Amino acid sequence: SDYDTFTGIAAALGLAEAFTEGKKARDWLADFYRSWSSLVRRGQDFDLPDFDTFWRQGDVRVPAEIADSARDHVMFGDFRADPVLHRLPTPSGKFQLTSPTVAAFGYADCPGHPAWLEPREWLGAPLAARFPLHLIADQPAGRLHSQLDMGSNSQAHKVGGREKIRIHPDNAQSRGITSGDLVRVFNDRGACLAGVEVSDQVRVDVVQLPTGAWFDPRSVDGARICVHGNPNVLTTDRGTSRLAQGCAGSHALVQVERFSSPAPPLQAFNPPAFGSRRVAKR
Repeated sequence: SDYDTFTGIAAALGLAEAFTEGKKARDWLADFYRSWSSLVRRGQDFDLPDFDTFWRQGDVRVPAEIADSARDHVMFGDFRADPVLHRLPTPSGKFQLTSPTVAAFGYADCPGHPAWLEPREWLGAPLAARFPLHLIADQPAGRLHSQLDMGSNSQAHKVGGREKIRIHPDNAQSRGITSGDLVRVFNDRGACLAGVEVSDQVRVDVVQLPTGAWFDPRSVDGARICVHGNPNVLTTDRGTSRLAQGCAGSHALVQVERFSSPAPPLQAFNPPAFGSRRVAKR
């Protein structure tokens, strides 16, 4: 399991006890269940089975009235009722829109207060003259990231076996594109093929191509291209800021055009071919 794998890594670093806290994976699950149970029962006349019983049953049904009560939770309700008694974990104990600590770092891309920092790639940038469509590479509807991309649920969201790109009717018409077409999506970083769905659910000059299609690189017309529709070939590996270093890879400027060459076959789900090997004997 993942837990055993990381326990082994921690042990190799001499940190096994700090990582596991003396618990096996099942012990952690039992602790999580107990914590959740106490939250659900708080202020409620309701009993939950112990962990072993829950584990044997496979699930726990929570009465609707208890589930509904959770929707009545007010974010920061305790703080709003008494901001002195229920201080927030900030230097002032209050909501802070500025941070002298962050400001003191002097990072140009991470000031100590909310600010508009112009993105490198957006429709107002000079680069939009060459790549006039703003790509949104969001999470897919038919899978989690790239997991089980070969499965029927993920495949049902594709167009002609390729990842589906949605484009506004105005942008499609000006490019001679219709639903079901195969298109090339490209910028200076790379290119991929995708199947089209023309939809007014995206804004004009915006296209949406989910992440997670299994990478299927091929040489097409003398250039390397992902023929399955993975937008990672279009986005950048740039952190959100010098301080945060979060992922900023879900936006990019691109161009889209009909792909007129023969559609290359998909090979992303084919297992690798292993040839016979000779083993030298000593």
